[in-house]
Amino acid sequence: MKFAEKERLFWSEALMIRGSALPLIVLRALLIGLFALAVTTIHLDARLPNLGIEITPFELAGGALSLLLVLRTNAGYERWWEGRRLWGGIVNQSRNLAIAALSYGPDDPLWRERIVRLAATFSHAARLSLRGDRTPRELARLLGRDDLERVLTAEHLPSAVAQLIGEAVRDARDRLGLDGFALLRIDTERASLIDHIGACEKILKTPLPLAYRIEIRRFLIGFLAVLPFGLVDRIAWLTPAVTVLVALPLLAVDKIGTELQNPFSTDSLNHLPLDEICATIEGNLLAMLEQPAASPPSA
Repeated sequence: MKFAEKERLFWSEALMIRGSALPLIVLRALLIGLFALAVTTIHLDARLPNLGIEITPFELAGGALSLLLVLRTNAGYERWWEGRRLWGGIVNQSRNLAIAALSYGPDDPLWRERIVRLAATFSHAARLSLRGDRTPRELARLLGRDDLERVLTAEHLPSAVAQLIGEAVRDARDRLGLDGFALLRIDTERASLIDHIGACEKILKTPLPLAYRIEIRRFLIGFLAVLPFGLVDRIAWLTPAVTVLVALPLLAVDKIGTELQNPFSTDSLNHLPLDEICATIEGNLLAMLEQPAASPPSA
């Protein structure tokens, strides 16, 4: 990347609003700023009591608060990264399943197309399940009417698709002569897909402990509420502005830590691009059907 492009990228990201936590926390920061303005007004009115306190305790409390926020953000990022790693596994296992089916499975064109379409369907079913969505658009594009009805009426979409894959493999063994080695190879990849979606559901259903979030936010609000009392003797009418400037990054880090807890939902900030990942899987797998099968070597 050229120097000028790097500079443009730096400034565009630094000034970007969309995709940042700023729109989500600006109201909270302004409320804290209004409180700081009230404290400043009272303090600077000669008829009212002096509200200023020593600033030193805030230096110690600020360091402790920053450490807690960093630890929480790291915990959220670990969940985000684990989700991305698991979806990388879904990408690989979907490809492996399709490759194994096409390489070791029967040459029947209808069976080959069905197993590949089912493999491509799994990622869409996993995405919909993690988001609590049952929109049939992508599923209807890949499945026949009967298979689509079975999947949509199932309690767990990915399991229903995995069951259809298992039935297709059994049909290939019973009707088309699929040997035991190929069956085991394909079924191993199918089982791995279920393992990956189960790990994603563990992330989805076990958020960070509520008590942890409550205590950090109490500490954060308490720190920001008392901060104006420590600043007002030193910077007078600048106290509200400085308080807001301090509140913005602290509230943003807190919000980012919360948003990273669920990396699958489109309501979360910087969620995983599951739509793009699923489209990539579908495109890669369907492209395999268009490739001509290798001819057997001549004797």
